[in-house]
Amino acid sequence: MYRVGSFLADDLMSDLICADYPMLLVLSRFGIPLGFGDKSIGEVCAMNGIDTDTFLAVVNLLATDEDETPDIKNSGDISVPAIVSYLRNSHSYFLGFRLPLIKRKLIEAMDYSEGNEIAQVIIRYFDEYVAEVRKHMLYEEETVFPYVEALLEGRSAGNGYNIGIFGKQHDRVESKLSELKNIIIKYYPAKSSNELNSALFDIFACADDLASHNRIEDCLFVPVIRDMELNANIG
Repeated sequence: MYRVGSFLADDLMSDLICADYPMLLVLSRFGIPLGFGDKSIGEVCAMNGIDTDTFLAVVNLLATDEDETPDIKNSGDISVPAIVSYLRNSHSYFLGFRLPLIKRKLIEAMDYSEGNEIAQVIIRYFDEYVAEVRKHMLYEEETVFPYVEALLEGRSAGNGYNIGIFGKQHDRVESKLSELKNIIIKYYPAKSSNELNSALFDIFACADDLASHNRIEDCLFVPVIRDMELNANIG
């Protein structure tokens, strides 16, 4: 079985969540609801039609330090449809929920009285950042995923495309958030810090989440597709 970290199919799903609560986001993106009692990871995945090896590959990757290089020798155990579905659900989460929520919290936390240029700069920069994230994820939706689906169906996507092109264009969009964080921390004097600090906390958490998302693409998705290309003599 593919394994990077320490979680196994026989471990309780509740233990996974209690050990590392950000894994709640992984459950959501795999479409796994709460309320699974004392069932194991394997049992919960089977109940929800989720490939257990793919689920474990994701959670065990995220459970390792970022500077550790995962072993992907057994990438054939990973379900490509499952990882694509996970990534698509992640895109919907960021663009449809997380980023709009952060913007609402920023707007509620800041003073938009006349002459408050810093507040306007912060929102404008945030909107530009979201546009960049959207562009990046739209490229995946319109180009990368259809290419992968064609591979799965044994069709040629044409135009000489391969997953290496995605790797070259796969800039880490989460790094753009560092500038926004610095602007807020260094230059915006909030009269009441609770609301703004809450929004800033969400920005930090979102940056970490985006870094994890990109790590899954780099360390799981891209190698698996590269193996498919080698088997199909592509690239």
